[in-house]
Amino acid sequence: MGILDKFLQKRGLSSPKDLDNTPTSDGSPTELQTFEKWKGILSKETLTLEDIKIFLQSQIGIIEAKWRDLNLEQSKKAELIPYHTVYKTLLQAIDAPLSERQALEAVLMQQVN
Repeated sequence: MGILDKFLQKRGLSSPKDLDNTPTSDGSPTELQTFEKWKGILSKETLTLEDIKIFLQSQIGIIEAKWRDLNLEQSKKAELIPYHTVYKTLLQAIDAPLSERQALEAVLMQQVN
């Protein structure tokens, strides 16, 4: 029995189909979406850079959705700022070589034309 099966069993569920898949008001993933994401992560031997980017982007999206939630207290929103900053900085660090290449290509295209 895998760890996800034990997780479901502990929650009193017999299969992933029993998880809630109702869209959330804040845009965060549903229980089923989260489960499927965990399943994908646990099925891999190692994570790829693309996997990490997808994770960072999803965390940024969740935080930004919570910031848009008018019912969430400002103090709770403020607590998310450091997390957002770290996720965004990591994503920018990963994408920096691509951005630099695109900027260089743009400069060279201006020189050629």
